[in-house]
Amino acid sequence: MGVFSRQKFFQELTHGCLLPTAQQGLEQVWQLLVICLLCRLLWMLGLPSFVKHLCTVAGGFYTLYLFFELHMIWVVLLSLLCYLFLFLCRHSTIRGTFLSITVLIYLLLGELHMMDTTNWHKMRGSQMVVAMKAISLAFDLDRGVVTNVPSPIEFMGYIYFVGTVIFGPWISFNSYKEALEGRKLSLGWLFKVSVSWVKSQICLVVSNCVAPYLFPYFIPIYGDKLLRSKKRRKIRGSLAKWLLAYENTMSFHFSNYFVGYLSETTATLAGAGFTEEKENLKWDLSVSRPLHIEFPRSMVEVVTSWNVPMSHFLHTYVFKSALKFGTFTAIMVTCIASALLHGLSFHLGAVLISLGFITYVEHVFRKRLAAIFNACVLSRKCRPNCNHQNKKKLWVYMINIAFSALALLHLTYLGSVFNSSVDYMEEDEDEITHHTIQKWSELSWTSHWATFGCWILYRLIL
Repeated sequence: MGVFSRQKFFQELTHGCLLPTAQQGLEQVWQLLVICLLCRLLWMLGLPSFVKHLCTVAGGFYTLYLFFELHMIWVVLLSLLCYLFLFLCRHSTIRGTFLSITVLIYLLLGELHMMDTTNWHKMRGSQMVVAMKAISLAFDLDRGVVTNVPSPIEFMGYIYFVGTVIFGPWISFNSYKEALEGRKLSLGWLFKVSVSWVKSQICLVVSNCVAPYLFPYFIPIYGDKLLRSKKRRKIRGSLAKWLLAYENTMSFHFSNYFVGYLSETTATLAGAGFTEEKENLKWDLSVSRPLHIEFPRSMVEVVTSWNVPMSHFLHTYVFKSALKFGTFTAIMVTCIASALLHGLSFHLGAVLISLGFITYVEHVFRKRLAAIFNACVLSRKCRPNCNHQNKKKLWVYMINIAFSALALLHLTYLGSVFNSSVDYMEEDEDEITHHTIQKWSELSWTSHWATFGCWILYRLIL
């Protein structure tokens, strides 16, 4: 959309952005939604297990071809490599660690040598889901959560489960088997699917049509002065830079929420994403928690709310495995593992490694403050029956609000590197590196300095 007056902008918004965005979103995924629903209905027919597995493999292959065409072969090769490893090492007790290394080597070689970067990055989400499923299954076999190596058709059914193979989320092998049991259709299921779909479309519209124009049009802080400028947002000053960074961050956040809610839709539509207590079935799959991110208590809360299933995967299979080496080491290993799963991208790696330092410093600093003041100022909200004496005093609220404000600063700073221009730099890592450093330099490296300052304060009061 071009540069308009505010009145003209809102007149053009519906036909120029809202409707085309919603239409394109539906056109890209309607076949996936239909296949998820068909598989859900098939599983309710009481078919033999191997037939259900074959159905989900067929559905997964078809959707992979729809999105990636013949490039899907690289996803297939990864799944075959993983099963071959699990079968050959079926008597080992450290399959999880070795398979993790094998998968990461495959992903790195694929990005560096097997094919061009642009097409590889298009499949990055599916590659990551396949990798996490295989790694979690290997660790579950080591820990006895899954007793025997699944048959080839069971494994492929899990890997290519149509509800998760494109957009995720990660689900465990046992959750996949429960989904194939074919629970009855219910109003709760239909309501969950409908609400998640509507939320996904709202987030897509906000990401494309609201966030990029937040301050010049929706919240006109600079009013006509900004709109009369020949080059939009070329107003000098640190405030303008932070406002532009917040726009980029908000757009990036809502694109993530779009994928999260869309993955909720496909997984639930295909029959996964429920919990069962006695005879009470709840369709309660939650992938992203936007309110915990946009209004955070801490960066720890942001990290765990960004992608709940992936956070659970990293905590269960990476963080806990590395915790014997110390909390800091476990956090950094988890962030490095996440960065490698996301691919060789400087801005993603820089953000994730920075998050590791930020969350660690915040955690230990607030833990120390909680001990000194005997107050509920930890990174995570205390339980109602905690032992802290100071719970609801004004100064306690003020400390938590200050850390929330600091978390918003971190989010704006880290998210400033994600904008539309990065998408055109995928094949030139030098440009991405320069872009990331330039963005953070424009913001005076504020977040890193703030983290260093918090660490100094922590060491002083230790």
